[in-house]
Amino acid sequence: MKFIILIIASYLVGSISFALVIAKAHGIDLRKIGSGNLGATNLSRACGKKWAYLCFFLDMLKGFIPAIAAKFIIISSQTDALSLFLWMIIGAAAILGHIFPFYLGFKGGKGVSTSFGVVLGICPYYTIPGIIVFFIWTALVLIFKYISLAAVVTAGVFPFIIIALTVIFKDWNFSTLWPLIAAAVVLCSLVILLHRENIKRLLAGTENKVLQKK
Repeated sequence: MKFIILIIASYLVGSISFALVIAKAHGIDLRKIGSGNLGATNLSRACGKKWAYLCFFLDMLKGFIPAIAAKFIIISSQTDALSLFLWMIIGAAAILGHIFPFYLGFKGGKGVSTSFGVVLGICPYYTIPGIIVFFIWTALVLIFKYISLAAVVTAGVFPFIIIALTVIFKDWNFSTLWPLIAAAVVLCSLVILLHRENIKRLLAGTENKVLQKK
């Protein structure tokens, strides 16, 4: 019963669209601005960078809080494959809530910031790879100035980093961690799929850059 309640609560928390709320507070319908995406990047175009940073932080908390709650309520000290699978399901519910909020016609954001929150909450198995991916993401944004490119690349490499660390760390093993590896493949593939329009614009050279001097 606790597991079911946590899944529902995680989805409902994840479905809160802070980007939409912040934009509405500025008298803007974010769904009619730029890409129409309910995320921090599109909010930055509509309301400015400081509001985008706030939105990213709040969206990250939507993933972090359910994952941490699950660790203490469901997982405790257990690290068997079933416990990790249940842990990941609760985290995934928050991500899916962000991407598919029921009250907005199941059209939300792309899940990057909320996924990062889940990554930080599933410690250490996602947190260590997540920190590595964050540095990769930052380097890509600074070099190429495309947030979408950084998101797609880091989503693509994240599962492979987990696999590499499973080989490196002696106390990590595939028989226990396979649910997290499988979930990483599925969720990262979903993030890439949701960026398909961005990928088309990147290939066409029409994608918007960030950190550009006006």
